[in-house]
Amino acid sequence: MGVFFGQINKGVLFMLISSFSFAFDGAFAKMLSEGMDSVEVVFFRNGITMCIVALSIVKLPLKQVGGKPWLLLFRALIGFASMLVFFYNIAHIPFADAMTFSRTAPIFTAILAFFFLKEKMGLKAWIAVFIGFLGIVFVMKPTGFMLSKTDLFGLFSGLGAALAYTSVRELNKVYDTRVIVLAFVSTGTIFPALFMLISEVYHAPMFDFMMGQFVMPKGIEWLYIFLMGFSGAIGQVYMTKAFATTRAGVVGAAGYSIIFFSLIIGIILGDPLPDFLGLFGILLVILSGIIVAKEKE
Repeated sequence: MGVFFGQINKGVLFMLISSFSFAFDGAFAKMLSEGMDSVEVVFFRNGITMCIVALSIVKLPLKQVGGKPWLLLFRALIGFASMLVFFYNIAHIPFADAMTFSRTAPIFTAILAFFFLKEKMGLKAWIAVFIGFLGIVFVMKPTGFMLSKTDLFGLFSGLGAALAYTSVRELNKVYDTRVIVLAFVSTGTIFPALFMLISEVYHAPMFDFMMGQFVMPKGIEWLYIFLMGFSGAIGQVYMTKAFATTRAGVVGAAGYSIIFFSLIIGIILGDPLPDFLGLFGILLVILSGIIVAKEKE
């Protein structure tokens, strides 16, 4: 029993470190977005992380079985797409709202498992899903039946994260943590570079979330870039370690600490205090995610 609780505490600690790191990762991204397009921020964020992880692989050789390259590619692509719209939202809506959208992943995971994997869901889980979507409605505050671009991107960031995290659980069985992270951040470096090259000759407003001109960083922006990449690397590694160490439900519940970190950091950066409905919506999403995560252990 003591070993069991020790494992839980270790996994929770890993997830708290990950959440804290990711909150600062997003904060530096938000500050950089004031002077450059979000696709360039994604490029630098993943590029720095890629260098750090690649260096660690050179210094400490890999120990893994491998054998699931297509799943590894899928995780990399869906993770990149989710990050792209998430960073766009960071630049255009309050920090805590963007983070709340991304943390709807457990809700989408439960729904996907029910429809595609035929996993059973009890009444408590369905109630939790309803609570979660009600919370998102309060955060979005849609006008009629119209959703804004950032609302749609927010929902996709949660869905994409659900698919990516589910993949990570399987990949952890056969790949070194660093390989999973490296595949993701390499994809997230190469594609933004290509998009910025294309943007030199073609640009459409509707694709502004993935297109943008490259702007050479200046002064303190270089420090922000390094700190963003470093905190992103720490967040990725400890998130993957957390899921490999402790039951998913426990880790998922601990992961919601990132919303509180983001709310505080967002206010420090100048975001307005959320109104009553917005704050209530955030709390509903947290409650829903914790219930779903615990139900799916």
